[in-house]
Amino acid sequence: MPSILREEVVQKEKVKMNKKYPVYIGDTIGVTVHYQKLHWHNVLEINYIKSGTGYYIINGQKFDFQQGDVLLINSNDLHCAYETKDLVMTVITFDSTWFIHNLRFDPELFSPFRDIDKHYTNLIHRDHPAMDRLRSLLLELQLEHEREQRSYTTVVYSLILQFLTIVNRECRIEGICGSQHLISERQYEKIRQVIIVMEQNFAHPWTLEELASLVYLSPSRFSEIFKRAVGMPPMLYLIHIRLEQAVMMLEGGHMKIMDIALECGFRTLTNFNRLFKKHIGMTPKTSQKQNP
Repeated sequence: MPSILREEVVQKEKVKMNKKYPVYIGDTIGVTVHYQKLHWHNVLEINYIKSGTGYYIINGQKFDFQQGDVLLINSNDLHCAYETKDLVMTVITFDSTWFIHNLRFDPELFSPFRDIDKHYTNLIHRDHPAMDRLRSLLLELQLEHEREQRSYTTVVYSLILQFLTIVNRECRIEGICGSQHLISERQYEKIRQVIIVMEQNFAHPWTLEELASLVYLSPSRFSEIFKRAVGMPPMLYLIHIRLEQAVMMLEGGHMKIMDIALECGFRTLTNFNRLFKKHIGMTPKTSQKQNP
């Protein structure tokens, strides 16, 4: 059985940024395979949905989104995104330490990220009364970033501050008791460890008992925590990992479907075909023909 990584080695994705200007702003069309996998990182993230539809899985909760919505993703949030139709979104990521001096004057600056599930939600709905102001700020933010005119970094800095201030003031919700599905950071770390091992050894014939033993939990307890953190049972997530790998291998067009099935961890071609059709929506053969 593949050995688990030592806990101190299992770290979040470290997004490298310019220390003097630690911001990334850009549009994405659709969702790449990388971001369809559960991941977490050390930066704060804002998504503005410019067009189309899709959904996020964030800490086990599903958020359907469409044009005009805004999503906030905290560092440590376990998340992945999927497109359903014609998705274009602006992705803004930034290092919170850029604003560390402002916390002296406004310690609640990052409450919209820190207090998600207490006083805020990951999704700000397109019909929220503050959305016109938030949308205007995000569009101006992207324009300043792209034009790079004199002192644009200062303008970008101030616009992010304004955005956070409005969300903090206008989007706060009283009376949220916190989701009953929340799990501890320690439990999230256990699930992250298992996900890394699953993704690195997807062809291994895992059993629920083996996966649970990686983090010294009973199968039932492990399954319960995994489903709350990820939004699906562990064995179903394993199937998704294997199918994602199979899709990429089919796009190469150089291997026989039977060989791909075996290399991705499926024991029989019949089972591979059935699961591929169920989750991908077409047969492996059709997928391969579409990507000669």
